[in-house]
Amino acid sequence: MRGTAATSASGQASADIARRFTDARRAADALPDFPGAIPADLAGAYAVQDAAIDRWNEAIVGWKVGRIAPPLQERLGSARVSGPVFARNLWRAEPGVEVPFPVFRGGFAAVEGEFVYRLGADALAGKTRWTAEEALDLADALFVGVETAGSPLATINQLGPLVVASDFGNNWGLILGEAVADWREQAFADLTCTTAIEGAVVGTGTAADLPDGPAEALAWLLGHCAGRGHPLKAGALVTTGAVTGVHDIVAGQSAAIDFGRYGTILCRAQPAGPLG
Repeated sequence: MRGTAATSASGQASADIARRFTDARRAADALPDFPGAIPADLAGAYAVQDAAIDRWNEAIVGWKVGRIAPPLQERLGSARVSGPVFARNLWRAEPGVEVPFPVFRGGFAAVEGEFVYRLGADALAGKTRWTAEEALDLADALFVGVETAGSPLATINQLGPLVVASDFGNNWGLILGEAVADWREQAFADLTCTTAIEGAVVGTGTAADLPDGPAEALAWLLGHCAGRGHPLKAGALVTTGAVTGVHDIVAGQSAAIDFGRYGTILCRAQPAGPLG
């Protein structure tokens, strides 16, 4: 009975944290501190995320993949962390047009240049281990994009991956740019990205700079989501990691993420308002 009670108490704690995070997101309010006890492991953190996904009750159109710092990977048992991208926060970029995106005043916000796979078919629901080759066989397109990271909690990244996983993986949107032509034949080193904020370059890189590469990130996410009961479906978008790094941004600032021959995504942070 103690085990049942402990499980019930843990579930209630996860639900309470999820409620605080989702309420703050809906109200566009900042959170001064993590709303409860930080989960002890990633399983606990994803229990909070799953409770929040249930509360949010909105279509998931994709998933972000982030990197866990090497010193923490062995202790946490993972090199990556993930979170959902919801339908309301998916935007398409147009050449020369600035895309406005919401940020939480008093919270955390950043832009991250990404290469984004799209699935062409449903993943096998029970398959929790994927090779990069198997993952690429499932994909039907590669796009350039920008993850707009965001949380009501300003210290989310400072507090670490367990907190990031708890709050939707610190995601608050995806700006999707051009498709990469002949992407299966492109070398990752030839897929370049330069990020500038308010006209100042803050990072440069290529897809080859992502540890283990974008395809491994996709393979990991396929297995991870299946293991959590969220097998990916055809059309799902998967961000594969911040090519030039995670770059903080505040309301009013603009960013330009240049992908060379695949175009430049222009965007501007604006204060988030309450959601209806």
